[in-house]
Amino acid sequence: MHLSSTITGTGSYLPERVLTNHDLEAMVDTTDEWIIERTGIKERRIAADDQTTSDLACEASKAALRSAGRQAQELDLIIVATTTPDMLMPSTACMLQAKLGASRAAAFDVSAACSGFLYALAVANGMIRSGSHKRVLVVGAEVLSRFMDWQDRSTCVLFGDGAGAVLLEASDDKNRGIMSVKLHADGKLWELLHIPGGGSTEPISHKMIEDRLNFIKMRGNETFKVAVRALESLVVDSLKENGLKASDIALLIPHQANIRIILATASRLGMPMDRVMLNLERVGNTSAASIPIAMDEAAKQGRISENDYILLEAFGAGLTWASALIKW
Repeated sequence: MHLSSTITGTGSYLPERVLTNHDLEAMVDTTDEWIIERTGIKERRIAADDQTTSDLACEASKAALRSAGRQAQELDLIIVATTTPDMLMPSTACMLQAKLGASRAAAFDVSAACSGFLYALAVANGMIRSGSHKRVLVVGAEVLSRFMDWQDRSTCVLFGDGAGAVLLEASDDKNRGIMSVKLHADGKLWELLHIPGGGSTEPISHKMIEDRLNFIKMRGNETFKVAVRALESLVVDSLKENGLKASDIALLIPHQANIRIILATASRLGMPMDRVMLNLERVGNTSAASIPIAMDEAAKQGRISENDYILLEAFGAGLTWASALIKW
């Protein structure tokens, strides 16, 4: 039997605390106008001091399970995409499994930064198509605020905290679900976006902390140029592979990193902005959580209907970039 993987539930969670551009004006040398013009972001959410990545993931996961009418005990597998795990070990997915009470499920993390959710979706899709797993919870969750240098105005204005989740289930309807996933990476460009400290290259030490190596470092202009080129060819290839035109796509859900990257990608596709999902002005760049949060919001807003083609695309540290075509 031909198995496909369909999304049967979506969920998301944003922390309560809102950090606006005006708040940032009091923290670093920046302005609301500059941030909006360069990024399109007006505010972002910040996790409470006692909230971890798995806490945010748990709320989003519960919402996705409710949406699908499923119980945690029915899960076969949990995959969490994150760059900001609760701790180096064990995996955040195992912490989430315990919090959900999903004792039957295997659990592991995927690390591909902002492309992480699509990488995790690809793994889950392969597991389901192979017949080894029937119900897979795929989560993107981040607490990026803990890895922000609040003295670095080039990065601290960009990122926010949040989590999004989808439940994937096996189906014998080959005309629906995940139609294709494309994954790419170029490790030669790793220095454009990275956190240098805390791993085996630069272990935790007083000097590492003093040199502020435990925070996100980014070369923004270079990253922007590579992102626009990579995403354009990625989306064009994805459509071509599936015999579709841009006009066949009901909704493009891009990674919410920067309004200029999103506008450039939509323009090169000839796709009107009313068919592009945007929420970055409210949530900022939530890395691996970005696409599942946006997808959940789009579903709740009634912007996705049965049999619609949805195109997801992301670009992030690694460098990595990925796309997924879904028939709802």
